[in-house]
Amino acid sequence: MASDIVLPQWGMEMQDGVIVRWLKKEGDPVEEGEPLVEIETAKMQTELEATVSGVLDRIVAQEGDIVPIRGLLCVIAEPGEAPSPVAATSNAAPAPATAPGNAARVSGQPPTAAGVTVQVVPAARKLARENNVDLASVVGSGPQGRILVADVEQAIQHPAQAAPGPSDDGSRVPVVPAARRLARDNNIDLATVRGSGPQGRILIEDVEKAISSQARGDPAPAASTVSGQVVPIEGIRRTIATRMLQSLQTMAQVTLTTEANVTEAVTLRRGLSRHQSEGSISPLHLVIKAVAQGLKQHPRLNALQSEDQVQLIEEINIGVAVALEEGLVTPVIRNADTKPLAQLAAEGRDLAARTREGRARPEEVTGGTFTITNLGANDIDGFTPIINPPQVGILGVGRVVEKPVIAGDQIVRGSTMYLSLTFDHRIVDGGPAAEFLQTVKGLLEDPWWMVG
Repeated sequence: MASDIVLPQWGMEMQDGVIVRWLKKEGDPVEEGEPLVEIETAKMQTELEATVSGVLDRIVAQEGDIVPIRGLLCVIAEPGEAPSPVAATSNAAPAPATAPGNAARVSGQPPTAAGVTVQVVPAARKLARENNVDLASVVGSGPQGRILVADVEQAIQHPAQAAPGPSDDGSRVPVVPAARRLARDNNIDLATVRGSGPQGRILIEDVEKAISSQARGDPAPAASTVSGQVVPIEGIRRTIATRMLQSLQTMAQVTLTTEANVTEAVTLRRGLSRHQSEGSISPLHLVIKAVAQGLKQHPRLNALQSEDQVQLIEEINIGVAVALEEGLVTPVIRNADTKPLAQLAAEGRDLAARTREGRARPEEVTGGTFTITNLGANDIDGFTPIINPPQVGILGVGRVVEKPVIAGDQIVRGSTMYLSLTFDHRIVDGGPAAEFLQTVKGLLEDPWWMVG
């Protein structure tokens, strides 16, 4: 009997996924647990494994398609089973409109067709970047001209000639129609006009300045060029941008900051690190341990918000932000409050390393109930972190600074750290949020309980 393979929901915040590349073709045998397709979500790019064995009967979602959760990806049939009828429609959501800076121009289009753009699947864009392939010279074979991995591979094997540069009449320079007409009527070479509009677009006033300059006999300026690199906002980076803006627009976010005396915590860390055979304890690990304990005492901050209700979560699953080239990903340490400090640190190091290498599993970067983000390694003291929805709080950790501190009636050398808590004021009032931050501070200032 044929089995439908659908897109699973890896975490409450997941809404859809992009089909990056199929690892099997229709008609290929498939074993249960075998990688079937590469999918990019808001959190990561990962492989989806087959849930049954059989033959890949039909691929429904094509490379580059955006598929909603529980949307049909493909059908796997039993060996010898008659092929299933082809569906009339696909359940894949339509691809979003491409922003001007996020598209490759189709090779062979006339210069005036600058608005003609195509989508590029993330894996194809990455492959092109690694092999110095100009996507503007690649013809896409996917739906609506979408550039697929196979198209880039073809371009690598058979390099196309480089796209021509700007023509003498400035036809490749972005120009508003009225400005082009004005330039033509006054014999102005658009290649010598510097545009003042968005992305260097030549406006009417730019041509008028060129006409006045020509009338005065001024020397012609150098050809118009736009300096700097254009970096498209795509993939995970685009999702992060959307979610962070949505977070700020839909929550009443307030940030509280306090300074903790972590002199004892630094002493504890150094002592423990000398006895660790497989890696040291970092200040961040101590903070994770303190936050996990603090959330047990203040469960209102260990919660998920949806529409008009808040779900207080029993498990304390702490997400720790890890910086990647394309943005932040938050691998999750589950049941952090139940784990000894050494185990928590080892798990944190392993998760961070595998996340940076792209080897973290979907379930390891979803399901967090509270997030910690650390900029201490970048010499940052305090900052305003943005909540990762549907969570209701996030703690920002600053650097450890050696400075004079007061101990009793003496001024001594000590270590301090800033902690910045952002919380959703719709869910948690300022007083309870401050009490939680005070609890975390106290747990760090007297940290010997962590090894008791």
